[in-house]
Amino acid sequence: MNKLSDVTSAHWSLTTAPFTGERNIKVTNVYIWDMDETLILLKSLLDGTYAQAFGGTKDSSKGIEIGKLWEKLILQVCDEYFFYEQIEDYNEPFLSFLSDYDDGKDLSGCDFTNDGLGFPYDDSNKRKLAYRHRAIANKYTKGLHNLLDQNMIKQWEDLYKLTDDYTDGWLSSGHALLEQTSGKEKTSSQPVTTESSHGNTGMKCQDINVLVTSGSLIPSLVKCMLFRLDDQIIHENVYSSWEVGKLQCFSWIRSRLGGESVRFCVIGDGVEECEAAERMCWPFIKIDFVPNAPLRLPGLTPRLIQHYLEVIYGPSYTDRDPEGQ
Repeated sequence: MNKLSDVTSAHWSLTTAPFTGERNIKVTNVYIWDMDETLILLKSLLDGTYAQAFGGTKDSSKGIEIGKLWEKLILQVCDEYFFYEQIEDYNEPFLSFLSDYDDGKDLSGCDFTNDGLGFPYDDSNKRKLAYRHRAIANKYTKGLHNLLDQNMIKQWEDLYKLTDDYTDGWLSSGHALLEQTSGKEKTSSQPVTTESSHGNTGMKCQDINVLVTSGSLIPSLVKCMLFRLDDQIIHENVYSSWEVGKLQCFSWIRSRLGGESVRFCVIGDGVEECEAAERMCWPFIKIDFVPNAPLRLPGLTPRLIQHYLEVIYGPSYTDRDPEGQ
């Protein structure tokens, strides 16, 4: 039980009924991730708290410099490729938020520099913003290797490796965990079963990774790409809670992805996502970068995430052995 010590008492008191049905029912697990200080480390590098947690064994100045390099690169990519200077005052919670204003116009000849995007925030300007969001979605899908020149790609790759080495594999561990939870491991050509994603057998799973970050939308999408999360989290599944709060984002996700055989789990480091998870009656896993913390990256496993899910939902019928034990 000690591995579950971070589950709040409110979680333990919930009584969500376990799934029932045929043995081969498909269960969808939706993993809702925070970004900063969960899948990646950035704020704690910039303010030195990451190095301080190691009691002098980490060079704080090196961590701060790494953080500043990331800040510079993120802003450069945002401004040069993702219209950020034009649209930073128009933060929306997800890219398709203004899709009703998008008339499907061919954007190949669109001059985004001189189309007059500005105030007031009327239907005409919402349409111009929707066009940009569609262009951003297309760039996200194609990936940064189709946007950046070779010098920037090398700078990016070197910085990623430097950061991963400095943080003892935090970035690569987070990416590997996304692969494992979604079943999209590049090295595997076998059908995904619960044995590969949860440590059990008996059913196939279709699992989904979603990102809900308190940062503004466009920099968050760029961070997803720069920190190599975009092959596991599609742009439709990136939400910014900057304006609306995490509870609202969680509600949208439940409306969009929820169903009879869907289970949700929130993984993050902050109070807001914890409280929102409790309101939704979802399990919450608290990540901490402090050495020897109960849950950190590397260390968190799909099997342990499954354990948290079962605290709230109970073992699904398909997780039980043939004798029903």
